[in-house]
Parts: sequence; C-alpha cells; structure tokens
Amino acid sequence: MRGLAPFWSDLFEKFGLMLLGLAVFAAVIGVILFLADRAPKRGRDVWQLLAFVAPALVLLAVGLIYPAIRTTLLAFYDRTGNEFVGLDNFVWMFTQPDIVQTLINTLIWVALVPTLSTIIGLAYAIFIDKSHGEKILKSLVFMPMAISFVGAGIIWRFMYEFRELGFAEQIGLLNQLIVMFGGQPQQFLVNSPFNTLFLIVVMVWIQTGFAMVLLSAAIKGVPIEIIEAARLDGANAWQQFRNVTLPGIRGTLVVVVTTISIATLKVFDIVRSMTGGNFETSVVANEMYTQAFNRSEFGYGSALAVILFLMVLPIVVYNVRVMRKQKEIR
Repeated sequence: MRGLAPFWSDLFEKFGLMLLGLAVFAAVIGVILFLADRAPKRGRDVWQLLAFVAPALVLLAVGLIYPAIRTTLLAFYDRTGNEFVGLDNFVWMFTQPDIVQTLINTLIWVALVPTLSTIIGLAYAIFIDKSHGEKILKSLVFMPMAISFVGAGIIWRFMYEFRELGFAEQIGLLNQLIVMFGGQPQQFLVNSPFNTLFLIVVMVWIQTGFAMVLLSAAIKGVPIEIIEAARLDGANAWQQFRNVTLPGIRGTLVVVVTTISIATLKVFDIVRSMTGGNFETSVVANEMYTQAFNRSEFGYGSALAVILFLMVLPIVVYNVRVMRKQKEIR
C-alpha cells in the first residue's frame, strides 16, 4: 500500500491541475460572454464571436502552432537544443545512407499507395455499381478502414510470417501456400527492397475502401442524362467513362488522391509494428520518432519533421487550388 501512495498522490496532483486549467479556461470564457452582454450593440457581435472562437484558437495555438514553431527552431539546434548548428542537421540527413534510403522509401510509398488505392477503388466502384449485393460488396472492401494501422500491421505480419523449412510448420498464409506448391518459404519482411512493397500492400488494403466509397458516391452523382446522351451518340463504355464519368468525378479524384497521399506521408504505425524500420524499410515519420525519442537526437528528429512538413505542403496547396477553381466554375 505504501508503494501505491506516490502513484495516487501524482494522480490526484495531475487531476487537480487539469481541473484548475479547466476552471481558468471556463472563467475566461465566462468573462468574455459577460462582457459581450454588457458591450454596446455595435461591438456585441464581435465579442460574441470572440467568445465562441476563443476555445478553438487557444487549442490550435497550444496544440499545433506552438509545437510547429518549437520543432522548426529545434531543427537548427543540436541534440540539447542549446547550441545553434545551422543547417548541419539537414546536411546530416542528406549525407547519411540510411536516411537517404528512408527518404527514398517515403517517396516510393507516396508514389504507389495513392495510385494503387485510387485505381483499385475506382475500378471496384465502377464494376459493382448497381450490381446485386452492392452494399455487401462495398462493406467488405471498406471493412479494413475500421481497423487501426497497428491492428492491420499485426494481421499482415502473421500473413507474412516466416519459418525455416523443416524447422517448424508455416503459420504465415503466404509461406504456407508457397510450401504447398513445392516452393521455399520467403522472408517477406526481411528481403530488401521488396519488403517495402509488402508493407505498401497493407496501406493499399486499408485505403482502397476509402477511395471506393468516395468515388462510388461521385459516380452516382454524375447526371444520367449526360451518360444517356453519350450513349445515343454512339460512345462505347470506355468512351463514356473517359469523356463523361471521369470529368464528372475529377474533384473527388483530387480529394481522394491528396487525402491518401497525406496519410501515406505520415505513415508510422504499419512500419513500426511490422519491421520497426529495420531491413531498409524505415520512412520519415518512423525515423523522426526513432531519432527524437529512442536516441534523444531532438535536432535530427526536428529536421526530419520539417522535411515531412515540406513534403506535405505542396499536396495541400494543390488541393486548395483545385477547390478554388471548382468554386469559380460553380
């Protein structure tokens, strides 16, 4: 019982600090609302708007803006955060073979995952559109989206599991099939560079359902009159898809591709749970975690975080530009 005393003491202390913070936050909002009621009519709307927006702004500043600024500054300091080293952390990043391989792996992920997920999801949405059992077939493909990345990684790790031939029975489904057909079991997660491709399969398996649902809804939103007009003009199925359906779902395609691309750039759980970033499979997010929290190299970790942000930024900008063009057309 004595050993539990410090634990309960720390728990109550943290709980008390949390309650104190909530009380201060509520008091500030209450003061703003009180002033809003007492303010002149001209300024009342501004005060009321401030009262409702203030919580979001505070959380945004504390949880996003301050950490982003702090991380960017740390990228130019050493591991202690005390000595300014300039661009040394970025030079280290592009001169270390392991980190260069990590950057290449990330680019491979971004090139393959959105492309394959979107193509497979689009094809599936087209082929099962208005077919018997459409809801069930869509549910089966969308189901992996309900699984966490860590859970998906564990599931597929069992799929790729390797046992030496003659030493033990194969428990991995793929290796069991290979042995049944007279082949040699393979170490799918060890042999580079194909192990990265086997990890990518897991992400594609998860994201295909997301792409399929959005694209299926977009396809159903294409006016049937335009499709019928193209059919009457003699257009075959491929021409209808290329000239009518594809332009009609272009906005959704952009959203799907950019969303999956951003999720892929931030992928961490799959790599961490399946290989731990070993065997030349690491990606930027995993390496950032490894450097900052496992090796206490906060300068290196922050530099990797900045690079990750710079890789995501063009995708976000492109998405915003496309959305603005669509609004102008409408």
